[in-house]
Amino acid sequence: MAAIVESVGRTPHSAARRRGIRDVAELAGVSVGTVSNVLNKPALVAEETRRKVEDAIATLGFVRNGSARQLRAGTSRAVGAIVLDIANPFFTDVARGIEDRLAEDDHILILASSDESNERELRYLRLLEEQGVQGVLVSPAEEDLTWLDQARARGTAVVLLDHSDGGTMCSVGVDDVRGGELAAAHLISLGHRRIAFVNGPTKIRQCADRRKGVRKALKAAGLTLSGSLVEVTVSALNADGGERALTQVLDQADGVTAIVCVNDLTALGVLRGLRKRGLGVPDDMAVVGYDDVEFAAVLTTPLTSIRQPRYQIGRAAADLLLAEAVTRGQHKHEQVLFQPELVIRESSGPHRPR
Repeated sequence: MAAIVESVGRTPHSAARRRGIRDVAELAGVSVGTVSNVLNKPALVAEETRRKVEDAIATLGFVRNGSARQLRAGTSRAVGAIVLDIANPFFTDVARGIEDRLAEDDHILILASSDESNERELRYLRLLEEQGVQGVLVSPAEEDLTWLDQARARGTAVVLLDHSDGGTMCSVGVDDVRGGELAAAHLISLGHRRIAFVNGPTKIRQCADRRKGVRKALKAAGLTLSGSLVEVTVSALNADGGERALTQVLDQADGVTAIVCVNDLTALGVLRGLRKRGLGVPDDMAVVGYDDVEFAAVLTTPLTSIRQPRYQIGRAAADLLLAEAVTRGQHKHEQVLFQPELVIRESSGPHRPR
């Protein structure tokens, strides 16, 4: 047994040691300077010599040490993004937009999920700054952005993602007040007069704004909030949270015929809970989600939702961050605000008196 443990614990020297530029030079029969030129200024090297070096690189599996290059140059090709929950398909699509835009400028994305925790945000920001990132894109978990002001004072470029602070930082977001208004107004137009709103913590700007929009639509229709709106707050903006919220709505609030959900994941949980209870959608309960993520259109009962241009949000945010990093904040901060769109599908239907 000891011999087996020993052989497993060891790695052959040839596999353990990372091949360096000197190894490439030795195999190709050239100087270290020539290898460096092939890597950084290939036009200065004769074609035959360049081919020898490239063959040696391929043979050895050489990968240049990017972190060392960054230290020498004082820059990084990495950009960080801290989002609320990467498991949410909304942020997955936003991240794709960021990544594609960064790739056009030969940058790489480092993605972190805060799980709506300010402590995690601070920890990830520190780690990203230690990596020397060009800047960070942040979808904040709370309204207090002092920690980002401090990061900017340290020279870190910052762009708010799916959020706005009123103009002191660059930001990209969606008019969520309008989105909440569209969702509730749609249900009101279908004859629903007692509506539940499944929301997340209002310390999150998106949740607070969507709540404002829902309440605005009810007031505009001449409905009293006390008689027409049932609000349920969940701590987890996912399907499990949505299903728990449905239990509260059905067990504690009489007369609700429609539900607006703060995002499509909570709407998925609401739909799941309704199905378990044998209630039909939209005949027994109309449901509207928010985000219009990819699965919304392919559910057994396709989900009516408020569409956000997720990919475009990511691209626009990356654009602003690259500009911010170049100018080091010495420019007028830009706020990009996209407009939401109501996408009507089968989950919302007219009120049917019981």
